[in-house]
Formats: sequence, structure tokens, C-alpha cells
Amino acid sequence: MQKITPCLWFDDNAEEAVNFYVSVFKNSKIASVTRYGEAGPGRAGSVLTMAFELDGQEFVALNGGPHFAFSPAISLVVYCETQEEVDALWEKLSADGGETGRCAWLKDKYGVSWQIVPTILVKMLQNKDAEKSNRVMKAMLQMGKIDIEKLKRAQVEAGVVDKRRRPGGLADLTNQADSVGTPRLNIGRALPGGGAVGARCHGRGRVQAC
Repeated sequence: MQKITPCLWFDDNAEEAVNFYVSVFKNSKIASVTRYGEAGPGRAGSVLTMAFELDGQEFVALNGGPHFAFSPAISLVVYCETQEEVDALWEKLSADGGETGRCAWLKDKYGVSWQIVPTILVKMLQNKDAEKSNRVMKAMLQMGKIDIEKLKRAQVEAGVVDKRRRPGGLADLTNQADSVGTPRLNIGRALPGGGAVGARCHGRGRVQAC
């Protein structure tokens, strides 16, 4: 049993939500179901809790009544290796009444908040080259769903700008731009926006509570 396990409080639809989540993620399953007895407070025989796994990460869902609601202050972070995976999860989790937000965030139809994050974004933001990480951040802040190719272009543009600032660096501009397919007119273009994003998350595997 996982030592620290996130518990998701639902009104009375925990079973429906868990079945949905298990259908979205691979390597997922319902581990156990506990039901209310005659002592209540829920209807006898109805679901009290459900233990389940999403891609190896353990969770508990609770039917606790309408007393509490989900908040974006707690979100589940899913790390993705490819754009295809980002696209698929973004579409499935935001469907049927969910809401898409900015900077990889969305809220599903049950009110649970998610961050669908390409692993390459984390690496880019941790780049020791401040110009590159800043440009990636500015590009990301303009996005809802994260676009990996746009992040890569922003990082390359930062390298081009850096070369322009160095004596004798102009000779390499065209070659670098052409090698990644970046339109020449976009080289060095400033991107609007600003800010900072950071989180410490816990859990094992790709799906983590944040």
C-alpha cells in the first residue's frame, strides 16, 4: 500500500468518476470498493470509498456529500513524453463539460484540476541558459494546451538572439534558423507575457498530486 495517497471527495458520484478516470489512463484499475452500512451516514449499500490506480499511482475516491468542492489549489500533474499523448489526454479529460485553462491546466467534468505537462517543458524551464528558459516561459504563458514544437522554436530563437549579441555571431544566424525550419522573419521576435510557474509534486509515476 502506498504510504501517501490522495483522496478525492465527491458528492455522490465517486463511482462514475473513477470509472471515467480508469478508462482514460493506461495501466489503471479499481482495487477495492467499500460501501455504507446501516450505520450510515450514506444510504446502506451505496459506495463509501473506492481505491483505484491511474498509471500506477494510487488514489482513493470518497462519496462524502455536498459539503466540499474541488479547487484548482490542488491539481493532478500528468507528465507526457509526446505531443500525441498531450493531445489525447487534453481532449479526453476536458470533454463533456470540462474546462480548459492556461499553461497546461484544465478542469474535468467532475471539477478535478489537471496539468498535462510534456516532460521536455520541465527540462527547458530548468535550462541554465537564462535567455532560453525565459523565452520558453513566455511562449508557454501564451498557451492553453502545451505545444512542444512552439516551445522548441522559442528556445532556438533565444539561441539566435544570443548569437546576434556576440561579436562575429551574425554569420551563424541563417544556418541555425534553416536547420530547425524557423521562419527567418520570426528570428529574435519578442514574445509577450511574463511570470513564474513552479510546483512541488508528490507521487510515483506520471500522474502526481500537486
